[in-house]
Amino acid sequence: MTEPEAGGREAARRRAPLHVQILGGLLVGAVAGIASNRLWTGDPRLDRFVELVAQPIGQVFLRMLFMIVIPLVVTSLALGIAGLGDARRLGRIGGRTLGLFLLTTAAAALLGLTLANLVEPGAALDAGTRARLLAEYGEEAGTRLGAAGTFGVETLVGIVPRNPVDAAARGDMLGVIFFTLVFAIGLTRIPAGAAAPVIRVLEGVGAAVAEMIGLAMRLAPLGVAALIFAVTARFGFELLASLGAYVAVVLLGLAIHQFVVIPTFARVFAGVGPVEFFRRSRVLMLTAFSTSSSNATLPTTMRTAQDRFGVPPTVAGFVLPLGATLNMNGTALFEGMTVLFLAQVFGVDLSLTAQGVVVLMTILTAIGAAGVPGGSIPLLAMVLVMVGIPAEGIAIILGVDRLLDMCRTVPNVTGDLAVSLVVARAESRAASGEQVPLPGAWPERAPATVEATGGVLVNRIGS
Repeated sequence: MTEPEAGGREAARRRAPLHVQILGGLLVGAVAGIASNRLWTGDPRLDRFVELVAQPIGQVFLRMLFMIVIPLVVTSLALGIAGLGDARRLGRIGGRTLGLFLLTTAAAALLGLTLANLVEPGAALDAGTRARLLAEYGEEAGTRLGAAGTFGVETLVGIVPRNPVDAAARGDMLGVIFFTLVFAIGLTRIPAGAAAPVIRVLEGVGAAVAEMIGLAMRLAPLGVAALIFAVTARFGFELLASLGAYVAVVLLGLAIHQFVVIPTFARVFAGVGPVEFFRRSRVLMLTAFSTSSSNATLPTTMRTAQDRFGVPPTVAGFVLPLGATLNMNGTALFEGMTVLFLAQVFGVDLSLTAQGVVVLMTILTAIGAAGVPGGSIPLLAMVLVMVGIPAEGIAIILGVDRLLDMCRTVPNVTGDLAVSLVVARAESRAASGEQVPLPGAWPERAPATVEATGGVLVNRIGS
C-alpha cells in the first residue's frame, strides 16, 4: 500500500460517522437559525442571506437526491420484479406489501383522529388569531388551493401515463412506477436471451446510481445545516405560540406512531427489536427530517434496508419505491388531525360518519400525495371541502407546516422500512419452508459488504 493510500484510509477512520456529521449539521443549523431569528427578525439582510446563501446550498443537496430518484426507482423496481421471476411470487409479494401499507396508514389516520378528538386543539385558537393567520397566509393558501385537483376516476386513469418520459420529467411517481411495473413484467415474459442484455444495462445503471448516492450523501451535513437554518431563521415564535396546542398534539401523534406503533409493528411481524431498529436507521431518520421528502430520502432508505438490515435487493427494490409514493403514515396522521383541528376552529361538528369519511380520504390522499416538501397540502384542501370546512382554512396552518412536514416525513420513511423487513421475513420463510434468521437479526456489517458483481449489487451478510 502506498503512503497516500494509507493516509487516506487513516483520515477516513478518523472522520466521524455519517449520522454524527448529519446530526452535527442539524444542530449547528438549528442553533444558528434560532439565534438569527431572535437577533435579526425582520432584518432584510437576514432574508437575503437565507434567500441567496442558505436556501441555494440546501436546494443543491435536495436536487442531487431528487436527481437520483427516477433512475433509482426504474432500475431497482425493474430488477426487483425481474429477480422475482415467478408471477405467483410477484403477486404474493405485491398483495402482502399493499396490505401492509393500508394497515400502517389506516393505523396512523385513526391515531390522529383519536388524539384530535381527545385534546381538541382547535378550541385553544381564538377568533383574533384565526383572522390574523388567514390574512397573513391567505395569498399562499390561494396558490395551494389552485394546485388542488379532484380525486376521482380521472386520478385513477392518470396513473397510466401517456408518455413515461413525460411522467418522469414531471416527477409523476405513480406514472413512472406503473410503467416500470408493466415493463418489468414484460421482461419476465420474453425469452431469457432477449431479456439478458436489458437486465445487464439496468444492473450497470443501478450500480452507477449506488455510487451517486454515496457522492450525494457526502454533501448531507452541509445541506442539512443550510436547510434547517433557512427554516428556523424564518420561523416566528409568536406563530408557534399561537398554534402551540395544534403543533403539540400533531407532534405527540407523530411521536407515538414513530416510537411506539412502528417499532411494535417491526418487533411483532419482523422480529426486529426497537433499539436495533432505531440504531440501524438513524441516518435514515435524520435524512428524512432534514429533507422533508420521502422521494429525496429514497436513496438512503434503499441503502439502509440493504446495507444495515440485509433486506434482499429484490424485496427492497420492489417495496421501497412503492412505499415512497404509496405509504405515507405521517401524512395520513397529519391530515386527519388537521381536518379535525380546522373543524373545531370553524365550529363544524363532524359526526362519526363524517370522521369515517375523513379516515378514508386521508388514506387515499396520503397515497396520492407527492413525496416532496408540502406535497400533502393541496390534497388536504380537497378533504376540507368534502366535509364542509372552508378550504381557505389551510392558511391557518401554513406558517408551521414546514416544521410539521419535517417531522411527518420520518414516520413516512421508517414505515416503508418496517414493511420491507416484514416482507423480507415472509419471503425468507416461504423460500426455506422453515424459520430463518430475520433481516434485523443478522449482524450489522462494518463496513457494509455490498459488492458489485458483474454490475449487480449483491448482499453478503458478514460473519
